Amino acid sequence: MTTDSQTEAGTGLEFPTGFLFGAATAAYQVEGAATADGRGPSIWDTFSHTPGRVLGGETGDVAIDHYHRYRDDVALMADLGLQAYRFSIAWPRVQSSGRGALNQAGVDFYSRLVDELLAAGIEPWPTLYHWDLPQPLEDAGGWPERDTAERFADYAGAIAAALGDRVRQWTTLNEPWCSAFLGYGSGVHAPGREDSAAAVRAGHHLMLGHGLAAGLLRSAGHQVGVTINLYEVVPASERAIDLDAARRIDGLQNRFFLDPVLRGSYPADVIADLAPVTDFAHVRDGDLAVISTPLDVLGVNYYTRHVVTGEPTGGDDGHGGGGGAGASPWPGSEDVGFVKGDLPVTAMGWEIHAEGLTGVLERVAREYPPVPLYVTENGAAFADVPDADGLVRDPDRIGYLDGHLRACRAAIDAGVPLRGYFCWSLFDNFEWSWGYSRRFGLVHVDYETQTRTPKSSAYWYGDLIRGRLAV
Repeated sequence: MTTDSQTEAGTGLEFPTGFLFGAATAAYQVEGAATADGRGPSIWDTFSHTPGRVLGGETGDVAIDHYHRYRDDVALMADLGLQAYRFSIAWPRVQSSGRGALNQAGVDFYSRLVDELLAAGIEPWPTLYHWDLPQPLEDAGGWPERDTAERFADYAGAIAAALGDRVRQWTTLNEPWCSAFLGYGSGVHAPGREDSAAAVRAGHHLMLGHGLAAGLLRSAGHQVGVTINLYEVVPASERAIDLDAARRIDGLQNRFFLDPVLRGSYPADVIADLAPVTDFAHVRDGDLAVISTPLDVLGVNYYTRHVVTGEPTGGDDGHGGGGGAGASPWPGSEDVGFVKGDLPVTAMGWEIHAEGLTGVLERVAREYPPVPLYVTENGAAFADVPDADGLVRDPDRIGYLDGHLRACRAAIDAGVPLRGYFCWSLFDNFEWSWGYSRRFGLVHVDYETQTRTPKSSAYWYGDLIRGRLAV
């Protein structure tokens, strides 16, 4: 019998036929093999090897060795019933200097991975940039320099030509806010610079790189998207000072990226807020037309909300790192304070607020031109340990996923064109400046032995997917 919706076993959730369920990882967090087969250094190699940058001095040199274990990992994905795997291509693995001919050994790895996924019936969803800029490009100035956007477009076109006969959907960038404002503003992410003006330029050039790459890929017949991390931004009170703080943080976190990509313009209030930092002279005629190249999909990453006040709190800036406090990632709004409510939190200290996911999805659908949406990351870190029987029971994560999938269903009911959901993350892995101290995975990884153990949430998610397909 054919119906327009199918029911997830045991949850009462319904999703439209064709709704895509997957899981996600990022290259530096899982691959390891940091110097294998011609891979060059990235900014995260340099950053993680710099004392004090990463909690415990840990690095992604080995990570979970996905580079050598990908076949077993794909078999595990198939066992769980994943329909798609969102992974990233390490730019320095396929083009060590960030320019010139591709490194064939690196390309061959991703070709093998794509073939393995397709043989298992899993759709590959590659992301072209998940924060691992080749170090030689950073040495030349990094994302604050316009040339980096052009080098990114060259790389994107070359790797898409190599793999595009088997890949349907490409994502250009993952979370450009983090690359720009944590990497060049607060310095808690690679490359670890603290320069507000450079951070704003980096944000623009990241989006310019996206637009240039999207134009190349779409002209070659590929489907293209970009992934932006969105937050529901809530004022701590109805006081004017708190309402303005929410406007400012929403502008920097959400609208600074959504408006250029989907409307072809920067918000006027954000330009005014940033006037003490930059005059936007780095934005050239035609840039915004390039950045707003039509999208086939928009990826939304969602983890939590921001509750803000116009009075400094002297505490969390909303995006702390494990290696140190860093400067503010909010240029022009360093005085905004971030406050916590009474909601449960994850191991990252992030409030669990599933309703905010419904809110951001509805907002994008309501305020911007229509585009198919995918939740490309959503998940939670908890302190997961095997029990005496070797099982990893994580009911808190199951509760988190259940609540956020219900939030997705609520958005669909409200008319949002939401087409799929990717859980973050498939595996426990290197959690950036937090090292290996935070576990987001559906699958537990023993970092000493590299043993993979699906957690109870992995079986729950697999049952959910299989239940949908069985109806």
